[in-house]
Amino acid sequence: MARSSESSRAGTGIEGLNDILREGLVSNRLYLVEGSPGSGKTTLAFQFLLEGVRCGEKVLHITLSESEEEIRAVAASHGWSLEGITIRPLMPSEAELSTEEQYTVFHPSEIELSETTRKILEEVKRHRPSRVVIDSLSELRLLSGDALRYRRQILALKQFFAGQRCTVLVLDDLTAADRDLQVQSIAHGAMLLEHEKPSFGSLRRRLSITKFRGSDFRAGYHDYVIRRGGIEVYPRLVAAEHRRESSRERLRSEMAGLDSLMGGGLERGTSTLLVGASGTGKSSIAALFADRAAARGERSAMFIFDESANTLYSRMEGLGIDLRKRVDDGMVAVTQIDPAELSPGQFAHAIRRAVAVESTRIVVIDSLNGYLNSMPDESFLIVQLHELLTYLGQAGIATILIATQAGLIGSQMSTPVDASYIADSVVLLRYFEADGEVRQAISVVKMRGGDHERSIREFIMRDGRMWVGEPLRDYRGVFTGVPHKITDRERRTD
Repeated sequence: MARSSESSRAGTGIEGLNDILREGLVSNRLYLVEGSPGSGKTTLAFQFLLEGVRCGEKVLHITLSESEEEIRAVAASHGWSLEGITIRPLMPSEAELSTEEQYTVFHPSEIELSETTRKILEEVKRHRPSRVVIDSLSELRLLSGDALRYRRQILALKQFFAGQRCTVLVLDDLTAADRDLQVQSIAHGAMLLEHEKPSFGSLRRRLSITKFRGSDFRAGYHDYVIRRGGIEVYPRLVAAEHRRESSRERLRSEMAGLDSLMGGGLERGTSTLLVGASGTGKSSIAALFADRAAARGERSAMFIFDESANTLYSRMEGLGIDLRKRVDDGMVAVTQIDPAELSPGQFAHAIRRAVAVESTRIVVIDSLNGYLNSMPDESFLIVQLHELLTYLGQAGIATILIATQAGLIGSQMSTPVDASYIADSVVLLRYFEADGEVRQAISVVKMRGGDHERSIREFIMRDGRMWVGEPLRDYRGVFTGVPHKITDRERRTD
């Protein structure tokens, strides 16, 4: 039988949770997993046991509240085989519920608690498992009758399991009227699973490690989801853990006027915010950079919130860019985000995977409006976005953010969030009226650490292509939407 040493780690069977715990749980310790009904405690526990089976260990599941049939139904819903897992239900039998079996002299805690504890100890001694799950503590709490007896019972179980060299998960469904910290103080580590229902969309789930003695771990809240096959955990992104040097090379769009405006193109390790009214060409410029990167043999990832992938392909094809071919070739990844199903942790994890696993060099988020609107009940989204951009910058990734302003023409246009302060460069696109036509203008209004052109140029999309024209030197007030054409007399006066 494979047994873990005192200093070894017991993997949880969940990649993201192992990362949070720095490779897993410390072996031969007792851990508390707390969460309200439906938060995924049993699912997590079975992934922990299945990982033990995969490692050749003996594992035992003791349930005080569910039948073996119910447990196997849960496993079947995830497509799991429970072969190798010993399941022992310790629930009262139907005969014990009869009137003749009810106690009249003794309190149930004096009979049933001792009997239940004895059965738990017997099962562990009989099977000699390396991993044990006890589901759930609420039954033991009810049988104990009072807090002192309950604490003593848990402490006795902890000492017993330490002698048996078991790694133990005890589950608590938090159904007690008053949440007590008895088990938390006794356990070697504690984990809290939470889920909440937003105003719209699917449940938001997150977990936190509230205690982990003698070991480092990633603190804070970490998003997770429950899918067929188990729990997926998305560790909180900490940019400071990913610091490294990167080049400051410029990535050209091969559109002469645009590269001139941007001082040679996008700079690696920086973020560029394209901001303007709907239809001014922000997404088209982002797709252009992705297409040119693919031509150089570099991968790009586009995360789109506001339009379908097919619409994006068709629109770019009309401008002479075959983005669909780049996607088919594997050089551009276009991910259409379902706003109602997204959590910030999932989004950050998808971007991290694109960078770390798929060697992506350009990341496009289209748009910040969709990102913010998809998670209206989440707090600190801008702080999370700042952390994400810091991580991408340290990884040498050129990031393009797109923000759509409210309105079409005028000087009072606004964005739902001011992200200009966290972006390294800001490119402004606007409509303006001139000579009886609605035209588009483009200008770089901010670029940290690099020189760029200060002029306002016309941006044209027609005849199956797009290009940047000459500086609009004959106009004043272009960004007001209704510019004034400068006469020769005014030019001489100036």
